[in-house]
Amino acid sequence: MIRQLMRRFRPRSEVAAQHAFIERCACCGGTEFESHAVLWPDLVREWKLSAAEAAYIDRQQGTACRGCHSSLRSIALATAIMRYAGFTGTFAAWVRSPAAGRLAVLELNGAGNLTSFLRHLPGHVEKSYPEVDMLAMPFADGAFDLVVHSDTLEHVPDPVRGLSECRRVLRSGGACCFTVPVVIGRTSRSRTGLPPSFHGAPRANMADYRVETEYGADAWTHVIEAGFSECRIVAAEHPSALAFTAVW
Repeated sequence: MIRQLMRRFRPRSEVAAQHAFIERCACCGGTEFESHAVLWPDLVREWKLSAAEAAYIDRQQGTACRGCHSSLRSIALATAIMRYAGFTGTFAAWVRSPAAGRLAVLELNGAGNLTSFLRHLPGHVEKSYPEVDMLAMPFADGAFDLVVHSDTLEHVPDPVRGLSECRRVLRSGGACCFTVPVVIGRTSRSRTGLPPSFHGAPRANMADYRVETEYGADAWTHVIEAGFSECRIVAAEHPSALAFTAVW
């Protein structure tokens, strides 16, 4: 019995090692990728990342399609949006589909490389901080069918309130699709009271890059706390390409 359980519940590292890398870009259909390192030694030490954690975060942020230059996080986000929409194909095809053309879509703070695709949507609204603050958005209740943001929530002082605002501006049945950088072997923690930490290039200590929340495996709980009825975790590649779909 013990041996059967051990075969069933394999170590996380073994499971992760067996997950195949993305071979096709969900955005354009390209099959060639290029990679470069994005983390720097001080940030790795500050976040106390293991070699394995640093490797998959580097892959998430630094691996991109050679055709359309979409990073793995953009590919994960595109995959989440299309699965929610029930579309099979590339993101480039989805944004030109009649069903997508009928949607009112709010993109916050530039959703990675998806911006160039989302701009093809007739109902696309693109807003960025500080013009629009996620904590108090100037939109009517139920104004949109879809809200999209990428690696933004970790910089928001009150992420649950930010997600609540996303829910407020969605119509019933709408969804918020987003990414946050997740260290999957940890739980989330607020950086309140800790030394300031910044994303972006080394020494780019701009307020917009300050990290307020370090997200871990329980990142989904913020979605439920914000009032959404469902949270889906979409893995285009585990653990490097994860996205969340919050359903209202």
